Amino acid sequence: MSDLDVQLPTAFDPFAEANADDSGVGAKEYVHVRVQQRNGRKCLTTVQGLKKEFSYNKILKDLKKEFCCNGTVVQDPELGQVIQLQGDQRKNVSSFLVQAGIVKKEHIKIHGF
Repeated sequence: MSDLDVQLPTAFDPFAEANADDSGVGAKEYVHVRVQQRNGRKCLTTVQGLKKEFSYNKILKDLKKEFCCNGTVVQDPELGQVIQLQGDQRKNVSSFLVQAGIVKKEHIKIHGF
């Protein structure tokens, strides 16, 4: 047995590059716009991933005024600050963020059914 070199296969992690916390060239920060089903026909739109230098309350105020809906800013321990809006406002929010110059269109990911 000493003559044989036994090599055990190492564990390969295909997501190691995606989980690496390097801020090199090509690393993109996305703004995630999601819809969550509440009860019945009611739903909730969440916006997460905006840069910290933006005033979330001012963005929320403009969104509420533009789309005639209610909303709030919630502090999440893992995700940071998240904007919540009443109703399915995914397309409206994404077009608003692009027109206002807050994020570029290619940095927005829309999730949901």
